[in-house]
Amino acid sequence: MPIKIEKSLPAVDILRTENIFVMDDSRAKHQDIRPLNILILNLMPQKIVTETQLLRLLANTPLQLEVEFLYMVTHRSKTTHESHMEQFYKTFEQVQDKFYDGLIITGAPVENLAFEEVDYWQELVALLDWSKDHVYSTLHICWGAQAGLYARYGIEKHNMSEKLSGVYSQEVINTDSPLMRGFDDVYTAPHSRYTEVRKEDIDGMDHLEVLASGDDVGLSVLATKDMREVYSFGHLEYDRDTLAKEYHRDLGAGLKPHLPVNYFKGKNPDSRPALTWNLAAAQFFNNWINYAVYQETPYDWNMVELSSHSASL
Repeated sequence: MPIKIEKSLPAVDILRTENIFVMDDSRAKHQDIRPLNILILNLMPQKIVTETQLLRLLANTPLQLEVEFLYMVTHRSKTTHESHMEQFYKTFEQVQDKFYDGLIITGAPVENLAFEEVDYWQELVALLDWSKDHVYSTLHICWGAQAGLYARYGIEKHNMSEKLSGVYSQEVINTDSPLMRGFDDVYTAPHSRYTEVRKEDIDGMDHLEVLASGDDVGLSVLATKDMREVYSFGHLEYDRDTLAKEYHRDLGAGLKPHLPVNYFKGKNPDSRPALTWNLAAAQFFNNWINYAVYQETPYDWNMVELSSHSASL
């Protein structure tokens, strides 16, 4: 599929070696088609890795996507060079007058902090408030999902007894949801987190639907009935070796992590992990783009503005 991104973004060369079609902006200008505009707030430390993971999955649709990356100016990245951020990322101030068909908010390694203690919390809250009438569907991932539920509804996260790390089984609860279309009854997905949102926390919130859950992971995927808000507590975007890198990083830092569950062959941390969630990941992101974004977002964003204005009267 044609993803329209800047041709000098490092992910471009990586994706082309995988035979994934990416289109630079000069070629895209010659296509007479309105692309879907996707904004990605990348809160993960390894920016280039996460960029590549998400673009790889967004590439499963035949639709043309125009992707932009956003960062929080109230936080300084310690692991990605400043020149990369200046060249490929925009600030909220630079995008606040634009409209986007989809927004992805990634996870972030700040789960052990209270939400208000995160240095960019107020900026994130402002973004979420802005997204109500500037974004058609927002996909929240891991901590991004917990943060979205807290900012929008005051739903708290809870500390777990130990880090949830591994590849876990999840069951599709709502088989009628377009977001779960094409899924088997049970699928696997990576999870890597210290905190959780519990089912009792959302009981009584009729506009939120549980789409998938698991015995070990609890809530896995939630969405509003209109799919304008999607919350995924796992990491379907993870590469084969992402959990391995996290494990060895934590081991080197003296944190004494347990082995990720259902991940290393023979529980050998030096073995090559099995990739068992690739099809589920591709299906989920394709469903989000197709059913939550493409088939619902208006061609003319003025229609959303008018609808939002009428609802406020």
